[in-house]
Amino acid sequence: MGRGKIEIKMIENPTNRQVTYSKRRTGIMKKAKELTVLCDADVSIIMFSHSGKCHEYCSPGADTKKIMDRYQQASGTNLWSEQYESMQRTLSHLNEINGDLRREIRQRMGEDLDGLDFDHLRGLEQNVDQALTEVRTRKYHKISTQTETYKKKVKNFAEAYRSQLQELGMRDESVYGYVDNGYVDNTPAQWERRVPLESGASNMNPYRVVPSQPNLHGMAYGSHELRLG
Repeated sequence: MGRGKIEIKMIENPTNRQVTYSKRRTGIMKKAKELTVLCDADVSIIMFSHSGKCHEYCSPGADTKKIMDRYQQASGTNLWSEQYESMQRTLSHLNEINGDLRREIRQRMGEDLDGLDFDHLRGLEQNVDQALTEVRTRKYHKISTQTETYKKKVKNFAEAYRSQLQELGMRDESVYGYVDNGYVDNTPAQWERRVPLESGASNMNPYRVVPSQPNLHGMAYGSHELRLG
């Protein structure tokens, strides 16, 4: 029983349409290769699916451009003239835009102002003022951001410094307590206030060192035995 005739029309189902395209594309490519080998012909095939994907085949030893050039010579048509003219128009438009931008840059730098009337000069002045305002705003924002960053760094350094002072004070408190007139003050602030830290200080304050460990209480020193300067 022979195969029934298939009606040629677009397949509505996208999946079936893609499957049919894939199968028939493979068959066309196979026929093109056979034609190239059997008949020594130059064959070039370009296909685009409904999704825009490109598939092509070209005979070995040839390329699509050469075949297109041969087609132009044989048919007397020019396939590239319209595209070339479009590219020329695009290039001309881009050159005009580039020239306008260069002229505007020179005018903002105070050059090429002879041909401008009062309205153009006024507009140029406003543009320059607006640009200057934007630059200053950006600069002040940058400065404020850097200032805040440096403030945070200084704050972190100060906290680390205080933490180290407290840690150092706790280590010293674990061995000795400093007594002045019978009052024990183990805080680092009291040490800094009563003990001169700079060399050559003129004031001399008496201190009595009392061990904070129980087994060392009998070894306390009187205020006449120890002076710190």
